[in-house]
Amino acid sequence: MKNRAVCLFIVLIASFAAAYALAADQEKVVVMNPRGIQPEIRKIPMATRPATLDGKTVYIVDTKYPNTKPFVESLLAALQAKYPKTTWILRDKLAGYMDDDPNLWKEIKEKGACAIVLLGH
Repeated sequence: MKNRAVCLFIVLIASFAAAYALAADQEKVVVMNPRGIQPEIRKIPMATRPATLDGKTVYIVDTKYPNTKPFVESLLAALQAKYPKTTWILRDKLAGYMDDDPNLWKEIKEKGACAIVLLGH
């Protein structure tokens, strides 16, 4: 009995949808794109990768996302163990990940070969 009621309900819905689709075909609606005209996408190539990290200085930048400090410290320890010939420097960013820290970026450009910038999630 219950299965018949479900089947009857599905048949009624399908017939209503078919009748609505016929009515919708007869009317035309013009819809404007609410996003407007999008600018062309500018492709920026990835940075070149060093062939080896031996003898290089790599910065690990922590943006101080909540509750990520244990992960950052574990990452630093793992990288130091895996790449002992690399100098690893851990720096905290001045503010959140959306805020600029020009002094830190300047230091990384002058003294570092590359950087790992950690974000939350």
